[in-house]
Amino acid sequence: MGQVFLLALTASLNPTLVAATTVMLLLDHPKKLMLGYLAGALMTSITLGLVIVFSLSSSSTTKTTQNTLSPSVDIGLGAICLAVAFVLYTGRYERLRQRRQARKAGKPDKGPPRWQRELSKGSARTTFVVGALLTLPGASYIAGLTQIHKLNLSTAETVLVVVGFNLVMLWLLEVPLASYLLAPEQTPERIDRAKAWVSRHAHMFAVRGFTAVGALLITKGIIGLLT
Repeated sequence: MGQVFLLALTASLNPTLVAATTVMLLLDHPKKLMLGYLAGALMTSITLGLVIVFSLSSSSTTKTTQNTLSPSVDIGLGAICLAVAFVLYTGRYERLRQRRQARKAGKPDKGPPRWQRELSKGSARTTFVVGALLTLPGASYIAGLTQIHKLNLSTAETVLVVVGFNLVMLWLLEVPLASYLLAPEQTPERIDRAKAWVSRHAHMFAVRGFTAVGALLITKGIIGLLT
C-alpha cells in the first residue's frame, strides 16, 4: 500500500495540472473554477482507474509476465528518475530552456494553449470539461493501478483504494481549493507566499525527490530480480 501511495504522489507531479491550477488561481472566482475542474478530473480518472484495475487478468500467465517485467520496469523508471535528477542538478535543463526561449523570441507569439484560453473564460462548466479531457493516465498512474490489482482486495476495497489513489493524485488542486473553502480571505496571501517559497526551493526539492524515487525504484527492481 505504501508503494501505491508513492506512485500516487509521483502521478500528481503533472505539469498540466500545475499549470491549470495556477491559471485558475489568477482568475476571478477561483473556488468555483477549481471545483469544476476537480469534478471533471475525478470523473475521468476514477472511471478509467476502475476500468483498468478490473480489466487486468488474474491468469497465471499474466502473473508470470508481471513477476518478470515488474522489476525491469522499476529499474527502468528508476534510471529515468536519476537521469532527470542529474540533468536538473547540472543545470542542463535550464540551458536548454534558455535556448528554447531564444528560438521562440524570433517567432510570432501564438499565445497560450487552447485549454488555457478556455479556462480564462471563467466558467465552472468549462473547467469541468477541461479537467475531464486533460486528466489522462500516465506511466505512474498505470503503475499504481497495477500495484492495486496485485493487492488482491475485495471489490469494495478496490473501489475505495482507487478513489483514494485519485484523491492523492489531485492534491495539488485540492489543497488550494480546501484553503479557499476554509479561509477565503487569507488564502490569496498564503498562496503568494507559497509560490515565492516554492520558487526559491523547487530546484533543490526536485533534484532530491527524483534522486530518492529513482534510488528506491532501482533498489526494489534489483531485489525483485534476485528473489
